[in-house]
Amino acid sequence: MKNNWENFSEKVKPIFKKIKPIKDAILNQKTAKAFRITYSVIWNLILIFSILFVLGLSLGAGVGAGYFASLVKDEEPRTYDELKKDIYNYEAPSELYFANDVELGTLRSDIIREEVSIEDVSDYVIKAIIATEDENFREHNGVVPKAVFRALFQEFTNSAVQSGGSTLTQQLVKNQILTNEVSFQRKANEILIALRLEKFFDKDEILEAYLNVSSFGRNSSGQYIAGVQAAAKGIFGVEAKDLNLPQAAYIAGLPQSPNGYTPFTRDATVKEAEYLQPGLDRQKVVLSRMYEHGDITKQEYEDALAYDIVQDFIPPQKTILDKYPYLTMESERRAIEILMQIAYEKDGYSKEDIAGSALLKERYSSIAYKNLRQNGYKIYTTIDKDVYEKHLEIVEKFKNYGPDKPQEMTDEETGKVTVMQQQMEVGAMLIENNTGKIISFVGGRDFEKQNQNHATQGGRPNGSTMKPLLVYGPAIDMGLASPGKVIADVDLGLKGDSGDPWPNNFSNRYYGLVTAREAITNSYNVSAVNLLQQTIDRDPFEYLDKMGITSLQGQDYKYLSAALGAPNVTVEENTNAYATFANGGKFVDSYMIEKIVDGDGNVVYQHESEPVEVFSEQAAYLTIDMMRDVISSGTAKTIPGLLKFSSDFAGKTGTSQNTQDISFVGFNPNVTMGIWMGYDTPKEITSDTRAHLQLWAQLMNAAYDVNPDLINASERFNMPGGIVQRTYCSVSGMLASDTCEKAGLTATDYFISEFAPKEKDNSLVEGKYVTINKKRYLALDSTPDEFAKTGFILNPDFIKQIAPNLKDYSQLIHDGSKWSKIIVPDAKIEDNGKSPAAITISLANGSIKWNKHSETDVIGYYVYRINNGQKSERIGSIPIDSSLSYQLPGNGQYAVTAVDIAGKESALSNIVNDGITIDPPPKDGGDRGIIIPVLPPGDEKNE
Repeated sequence: MKNNWENFSEKVKPIFKKIKPIKDAILNQKTAKAFRITYSVIWNLILIFSILFVLGLSLGAGVGAGYFASLVKDEEPRTYDELKKDIYNYEAPSELYFANDVELGTLRSDIIREEVSIEDVSDYVIKAIIATEDENFREHNGVVPKAVFRALFQEFTNSAVQSGGSTLTQQLVKNQILTNEVSFQRKANEILIALRLEKFFDKDEILEAYLNVSSFGRNSSGQYIAGVQAAAKGIFGVEAKDLNLPQAAYIAGLPQSPNGYTPFTRDATVKEAEYLQPGLDRQKVVLSRMYEHGDITKQEYEDALAYDIVQDFIPPQKTILDKYPYLTMESERRAIEILMQIAYEKDGYSKEDIAGSALLKERYSSIAYKNLRQNGYKIYTTIDKDVYEKHLEIVEKFKNYGPDKPQEMTDEETGKVTVMQQQMEVGAMLIENNTGKIISFVGGRDFEKQNQNHATQGGRPNGSTMKPLLVYGPAIDMGLASPGKVIADVDLGLKGDSGDPWPNNFSNRYYGLVTAREAITNSYNVSAVNLLQQTIDRDPFEYLDKMGITSLQGQDYKYLSAALGAPNVTVEENTNAYATFANGGKFVDSYMIEKIVDGDGNVVYQHESEPVEVFSEQAAYLTIDMMRDVISSGTAKTIPGLLKFSSDFAGKTGTSQNTQDISFVGFNPNVTMGIWMGYDTPKEITSDTRAHLQLWAQLMNAAYDVNPDLINASERFNMPGGIVQRTYCSVSGMLASDTCEKAGLTATDYFISEFAPKEKDNSLVEGKYVTINKKRYLALDSTPDEFAKTGFILNPDFIKQIAPNLKDYSQLIHDGSKWSKIIVPDAKIEDNGKSPAAITISLANGSIKWNKHSETDVIGYYVYRINNGQKSERIGSIPIDSSLSYQLPGNGQYAVTAVDIAGKESALSNIVNDGITIDPPPKDGGDRGIIIPVLPPGDEKNE
C-alpha cells in the first residue's frame, strides 16, 4: 500500500508544481495561510477518496472475477470440433425424396427447418438482424462488457435477473449449447463459451449458424419454423436470398418473440388485425434501427414503412401429408422401422429380442421416432413421382366402383349406433421384379375417411390368387404336379360348416377329370383343394413363409381351405410373392426406402437385396406358363383387350367367399402389379366383379405412358433347361396308350424332365359294358355281346386311385365332345357263380311280359320259340333296362330265359302258345301238368 501511495504522489507532484505559481500570483500574503490550510484539506480528501475508489474497484474486480470463476469452474474448455458439432447440430425435420432424387417434401416434425448458407441469404436480412439484435456484432469478441457488469450489479443488489443485452454469439450459445435457464451460472458459462467461440469461428460462420437455429414463429400451414430459409418460404413463399427490405425487416423482428409476432395461427390462418399489429410494430422498430445504423437510406426507410407487408403473406401451403398422405405415412413407418433396427443392433439386440419384449420395442421405437423428427435425415424412396401421381389421378377418376353401402357404427362410450356409408376401397402395388423396388402404389381412395393403407396394411383374403403360391407352384416344385397333371374335380367327400359337400366351384358344378393347366386357367376350387390334399403332408406352407406371406398362423397351416385364400394377406405381400415366379423362383423382398442419409451426408442405411431360393427355375416357368392361359383364355381374358401395349403377361384372379374381395395379380418379365377391391367392413360386391381388372389395366397403361421401356418388357419369359415336352393321356396324365390315342384324348404339354411321365396310361379300357338300372358295368369276356356295348371305358381301378372317396362316378366326365366316347362304369358286377332262377311270363294281346329278375347279376333275357317242349329258335334278346315285354311274331309256343353277366341262362320260363298256357315242368322233373286251352275272345260259346 505504501508503495502505491508513493507512486501516486510522484505522479501528481508535477501537476501541482505547475499550479503553484498561479496560486501565488493570485493570493496575497494575507490569504496565503488560509488557502494553504484549505488546499491541504481538499487535497487530502481527494487523495483519500481516490485511494478508496481504487481500493473498491480492485476489490470489486477481484470479487467479481472470483465469483465468475466459481460459476464456470465445472465448464471444461471446449475444442473446435466440439463447438462446431454443437453449433451446427440443428434440430431439423427429415426430408423425403421420390426416386431419382426428386424432392418430395419435409416429413412431419415438431419444427420445420431448412438449412441455408449465408451466401444464400438476403443482405437486407443480415443487416436487419445485426442492427436489431447486436449492432456491435462485427466489433466485439463475443461479449459486451457492460452487460457483464450489469449482471454483477443485479446480483449484488438482489434485483430481478434479466437476460437482455446478449450478443448474437451468446444467443447462439444459449440456443445450441446451453439451456434457456435464467441463472448466473448459465450466463457465466454462456460468456465463457461465447469468448471461446469467437476465437475459433469468424463472424460469418457465427451469423450463419444463428440464422439457421433461431425460431421464427409459424408458417402459413401453422407449423413451427426455425431458420431464415424456412421463415422466408413459410411466410412469404420466397427463398431467403430473395427477401426484399420490408420482408427482411419483418422476419428479423420475429426472434425476439416468435409466438407473439408470428402472423399465422396454429390453424393455418392469418391472425386478426389486433393480434397481427405487434409484429407489424416490431417490423417498424427493425427498419428504424437499420436507418439509424446507416444500413438503409431515408428513402428506403420511408418506402419500407409504407409497404403493405400483409399482402405478401402466403395462403396455407399443402404439406406432403396433405398432398401425399399414404406415401408420407408409409415412408415414415418404414423409416422408423429401419432407424429402430439400426439403434437396437448398435446396442447388441437382435430382431428376435425386440419381437419378444414389448418394453424394448417401445423404447427403440421412441428413439427412432425422435431421431426421424429431429435429425434432419434425407430419406430416398423408390417411388416414381410421375407414375405415382398418374395412379392417384386414375383412382380418383375411376367410375366403376361399386355403390356405397351402409354400415352401423357403435360409439364405445355412449353405445349410440349410427349408420354411415362405406365406399368401395382399393389397394394396388407395382413392383420391379428383379430389384423389389416399389415403383408405385395405391393406398386407397380417401385417406381422411380411412387412415389405412390398403396396399401395405390391413390384410384381406386373397382368394384364388393363393392357388399358384400354395398349391400349383409348390406341387410342381415337389415333382407332384405339372401342367398336364390330371386332377379329379369331383366331390371329395369333405363337408363344410353347414354339412354340405365342400368345396364348391363358383358355378356350383364339378368338372371331372381336368389337367392342372385347365384348373388354374378357369380357377376351379375343387381341383385346388384336391391337389393341396395331395401335398399337404410335405408342408407347402413353407413356400409361403419364404415369400414373405406370414399371415397364416397356427391352425391355418392345417386347413385345406387355405388353397382358396389366406384370411389376412396384404396387397404388397401378394404382389411381392408373385414376382418370385418372374424372378425364376427367387424371392426378392419388396422395399420402398432406398437409402437414408444423415445431416452430415453420411449414408446410415442403404438397401441391399438378398434373394431367397423358393422354386426351381423349371417349376417357376411351368407355373408362369399355366398362368399365361389365365390371361389369354381364362378368368382374366379381358386384360389383353384393355391394355394399350402387348407383353408376355401371366397372372391370376381371386375372389373371396361370398364375393367380398376381388383381386388380381399380373406380371411380365419386368414388373408385377397386384390389386384388391372391396369394402373395409366386408360386404358382398354386388356390382361389376370385373371392375378390378379394368382398374388394373388403367393403372398399368398409365405406368406404361411414363416408362414404356420398363413396363412393356421387350423379352418373354425364357424357358430354362431341364424342361421337356411330352404327349400324354389327358385322362390320367401318363404317357398315352394306344387306347387313349384311339379315344382322341391325348394332349401335349411341358414337364420337368426328371418328373416327366414314364408309364403308359392304364386309365382307359377298350371293351364291353352293360347297363343296368341306367348304370354302366364292365362286362366279362363271357358276357353275351347282344347284351353289351363296346367303347372306351374308365378303368375302375384307376377311378379308385384318382377319386378314392367318390360315389357318383358320373362326376368324372366332362361335358364336351372329346369325352362323349368315354364310358364311366359305375362298378364291376361279380358273377354269383350259379345260373339264374327261371322266371314266369304272361301273355296278353299277342305280347308276353315278365317282371325284372331279382338277382343282381342278371343282365338280360332271351326269347325262344318252343318246339316239342324244347328250344327251337332264339328269336329275341331283351336287355334288362329295356321294356320287359316281347311282341310275339305269330302262332306257336314261346318261352323266356334270364341271362347273367357270365352268360349263364336260367331254365325256360312257362310256355305260351296261341291261347294255350303250358305250366313249367315241376321241380322234381315230373310231368308238366295239365294243358288248359285258352279260347280266343268271343268264342266262349264254342266249347
